Amino acid sequence: MAVTCAYTLAVEFEDASVAEEWLAWLRDPHLAEVLASGAQDAELIELDTPAPRRRFEVRYHFASAAAFAVYERDHAPRLRAEGLARFPTERGIRYQRSTGAVLGSWLATTG
Repeated sequence: MAVTCAYTLAVEFEDASVAEEWLAWLRDPHLAEVLASGAQDAELIELDTPAPRRRFEVRYHFASAAAFAVYERDHAPRLRAEGLARFPTERGIRYQRSTGAVLGSWLATTG
C-alpha cells in the first residue's frame, strides 16, 4: 500500500455567522482550489462543540509527503493568504494545522 500524507486544518469560530460565511467560501471556491493544487481528496467534519462556538476539521490527502511539499511550496502561501485576508484571527477564529502519514484505512464488510 502506498503511504499518503494527511493534512488537517482545524478551525474554531466564536461566532456562528462567521462560521457560515467561512463554510460557503470553503465549499466554493477553496476546496476545489486545493484539489486542483495536488490534494487527492478532501473531507469536511463539524466537531461536536457547545454553542455558540463551532469547530471544524478539513482533512486533505496527498499522494506522498513529497506531493504535499510541492503543494506547500507552490500553492499554500497564496491560498492561505487569501483565506486569512477574508477570515483573519481578529474575527474570533483559531486555526491549527497538522500533517501525518496515513498508515492504513479500513472499510466495514457486510455479510
